[in-house]
Amino acid sequence: METKAVAKFIRISPRKARLVVDTIRGKDLDEAQQILDFSDRAAARVVSKVLRSAAANAENNNGLSADTLFVSRVFVDEGPTLKRFRPRAMGRATRINKRTCHITVILDEREPEKVSPKKRRIRKAATAARDAVTRSRAEKPEEEEPEILDEETQAAGSAKPAAGKASAKDVAEPERDEDSGEAAEEEPEEPEGLEVDTDIEQAEETEGADEEAEDGAEPSKDKSEE
Repeated sequence: METKAVAKFIRISPRKARLVVDTIRGKDLDEAQQILDFSDRAAARVVSKVLRSAAANAENNNGLSADTLFVSRVFVDEGPTLKRFRPRAMGRATRINKRTCHITVILDEREPEKVSPKKRRIRKAATAARDAVTRSRAEKPEEEEPEILDEETQAAGSAKPAAGKASAKDVAEPERDEDSGEAAEEEPEEPEGLEVDTDIEQAEETEGADEEAEDGAEPSKDKSEE
């Protein structure tokens, strides 16, 4: 049920009053009242009085609750203009227009939301999809939990690759002499299973003995000549 309140012949320009009225159109009663209380415009005081009058009419005359009311319609009509004159240059008279307005506020009671058949179909489809998802999650078998290894097995597993890395490094790096710092050359190993000829060894020994004898004989000759 609509409830109306009108303020007539307000000495405010309708153009200025409409700026205030546009801020409360479609708002709830409490929200509209707060907007007008904190507005800096002069027309907000008059519009606030009209709004309170309409709310009082709804409660007292129609028995409506203030919590369910909202501003359904609000508009400003132009009233009669007061014409005044003021003297200007060279004795001329200029007209001054003092405008007035009529402010009308109509409150109505909010009705419960009416759902259209299209929205009902959309809601039913959404609920059906939600139910299907919940059922599929419930029917899924529980995933097997991964086996938790003991601390000893984890330590053993982590130590093996470390040992392998160390052995590879030791094999790759050649040995170095402490004094020179250069890599020591490895002596080639004699192949096993090869026999050295005895004749070659005896020949080498005889040659070494002859050389020693010659060296020992030369200094004796020198002594005899002296």
